[in-house]
Amino acid sequence: MKTPAIVLAFGAAAAIAALPASAQEELAKKYNCFACHSVDKKVVGPAYKDVANKYRGDKTAEAKLVEKVKKGGVGVWGQVPMPPNATVPDADVKSLVHWILSLK
Repeated sequence: MKTPAIVLAFGAAAAIAALPASAQEELAKKYNCFACHSVDKKVVGPAYKDVANKYRGDKTAEAKLVEKVKKGGVGVWGQVPMPPNATVPDADVKSLVHWILSLK
């Protein structure tokens, strides 16, 4: 019984990873992420490349950041809070986080 669930989980992860960067950037535009972030410079929040560098090598980073995006937070990058993004579908949040962590 566990095999189909495992296969589906790996398939979903592969589909997220397979999105081209341009599609993931479009998601960031769709959900207005670029109002506070940019790829390579601090705006209100950190640059996505800085986030990727901070969490590089952290095996738990993707799960932590997905939760942070969904629930919001404050304190890691300063005292300006990031609002929660609870209405963004989980698959889109995972795709965005995966893309951000892939940046160099």
